[in-house]
Order: sequence, then structure tokens, then C-alpha cells
Amino acid sequence: MSYISTNLNFLITVVKKAANSLSRDFSEIEKLQSSLRGHQEFAKAAYERMSKDLRNELQRGRPNYAVVIGQEEAPAKAAYFLVCPIDGLLNFMHGIPYFAVSVAVVENGNVTSAVIYNPATSDMYFAEKGKGSFKEGYRNHERLRVSARKELSEALIGAKDSALHHSVAGIRVNDCLSLDLAYVAAGKLDVVVSSENIPDTVAAGMLLVKESGGAVYELNQKDIRSEDLASVLACGNIIASNAILGKKVHELLNK
Repeated sequence: MSYISTNLNFLITVVKKAANSLSRDFSEIEKLQSSLRGHQEFAKAAYERMSKDLRNELQRGRPNYAVVIGQEEAPAKAAYFLVCPIDGLLNFMHGIPYFAVSVAVVENGNVTSAVIYNPATSDMYFAEKGKGSFKEGYRNHERLRVSARKELSEALIGAKDSALHHSVAGIRVNDCLSLDLAYVAAGKLDVVVSSENIPDTVAAGMLLVKESGGAVYELNQKDIRSEDLASVLACGNIIASNAILGKKVHELLNK
């Protein structure tokens, strides 16, 4: 499709290729659930293998970009790939198919491209700055839009904060922030609230939400007349939603 640039196509191809082994690993770990030993070591090995494969493939195709995985220090000025090899590792470890590979391209401090992929379901979400967010389809890709709900009482929220329980329709604790953010972009979740996350779990999903018409706020910022995306990325405290619900959640949590 014309809206997928060469760089974004490269990113999608690399993530899918590296995730082939992760799909096989997930099938194996499901068989280990009846065992008292072995699945933790297996999951750790899968994470390390994904880290290595993604680093090698990204560096081979784009040697001018640094690769930052997990909590590694990001370069001050150079463009880089920000990689989470398995977000939702605990879900993966327990055979729950809610985990994702998340990769974002960061240039001059801004996230410009993003891919979030769940190998267990083959769901691929991607976005490019200024060009929209999409879910991959067999023939045509689905343009993503955040939900249009305006009332908290009707909203399904991904959060752990008990302060929200009595104000919303329901709360889900999924333990995979990147995929939760992709679900906000797709209108499946209305809001995501999450704090103290490392940037690799936030960056790609943040772009997906923005490019699907959503708003992203830093959880504790006092003035939300404008978004401070750099602050969200730096501290990992995030509210993601449509603008109306996002402001209502922010007000509720900052009384």
C-alpha cells in the first residue's frame, strides 16, 4: 500500500521474521504449564533469543540506527530503534496469548514509526507519524480510530488504579501495555492508565494512539491543554484515550 514507507515495511518484515521463533516458543511453553519447573527458564531464553534476533536484523538493515532494548541507555542525538522483545512476558510465561513485540523508531526525540505485533494471534498494528494507524489485513489494512465514547460510566479501561473502579463500566488488567495501547488505537479499550513504565513499552503504542485520533497525557501533569509526549516517554506515566475521556480520567486521578 502507498502509505507504508520503505522504512515501515522494513520494520514490519523484521518483526515478523524474528517473531517466527517466538510463535514456536509459545506453543512449547503452553505444554509446560502442567510442569512445576522449566517454564520460567524457557521464557527467559525466548526473551534473550528475541533480543538477539531483533538486534541483528535491525542493525543489518539499518546500520546507521542504534538499537536500544529494554532499559538500555538511549543515544543522546542519534536515531534509534526502541525495542521491547516480549511485552507481557508474564502472560507469555503462563501460556496466555496476550503479549507483543514492540518496536519504535525514535528520531530527534520523536517517535516516527511503530510496530506492535502479537505472534499468538498474528495481529499486526503499525503507524507512521502523520500517516495514520492501521491493523494489517489480508487484502486491505484497517484504518484505526479511537473510540468515540464520552462518558466514563460507559468506558472500558485498562488500568490498575482502584480510584477508577466506581466511575467506569469495567477495568481490565492485562499486563501488556503496548498491546493495551494498540487496543485503544483500535477502539477496543476506551482508556489506558499506567504508571512507571519503561519507554520501550510506551513508545510504539503512544504513536498508534496519536495517529488514530487519540490523546496522550502524562499521568501527573498539571496542565493538559496540550500534550507533553516527551514527558510521557521519559517517565512512563500515561493516560491514553480520546481527548474527552482522557481529560475526565486525568481530573478524576488528580483531584
